[in-house]
Amino acid sequence: MNTARPPIHPWRLILASASPRRRQLLQGLDLPVEITSVEVDETPPEGMPVQEVAEHLARKKALAWTGDLASDQVLITADTTVVLGEVLLNKPVDEADARRMLGLLAGRTHHVHTGVCLRHMRGMLSFTDVAAVSFRAMTEAEIGYYVERYRPLDKAGAYGVQDWLGHTTVERIEGSFYTVMGLPLHRVYSALHGLHP
Repeated sequence: MNTARPPIHPWRLILASASPRRRQLLQGLDLPVEITSVEVDETPPEGMPVQEVAEHLARKKALAWTGDLASDQVLITADTTVVLGEVLLNKPVDEADARRMLGLLAGRTHHVHTGVCLRHMRGMLSFTDVAAVSFRAMTEAEIGYYVERYRPLDKAGAYGVQDWLGHTTVERIEGSFYTVMGLPLHRVYSALHGLHP
């Protein structure tokens, strides 16, 4: 019988997220994961620098969760934003907005910010990880196909790096692929390693 365990404290994780991608990623740490959800208004405060929004929302989600934590449990919340220059591209409101966003991103490099918050009995810690993503140019037909076929209305910047658009359009990523997917696992693992029950 294999009794090997990851070489960190055997935390029990609670992921407060509706994202199946984050769930899949977090399970890759080989720690027990419980799934819950939390609803917050994701409108950023007026005047907040766009680079700070993802971590702000991750912390906001952690504070909004009303469950109880045991000494060996860690609540994980996250938020991902797409930033083009100084423009924040949130989740599109409809298909036309998704096409508009992808038209802006086509042929350019943008930054994906994933903010993460870890809440445990002794406090909270949060961080942001950033990756630069370069898209090749896209035709209107390609954008239209992607939006109609994949309906990326629940995704910041109107795309998922792990699906058709990522396969066909991403030329280069500087930083973690998992940050672009929505959870920088290397940073989460390091943060868990530094926590003490």
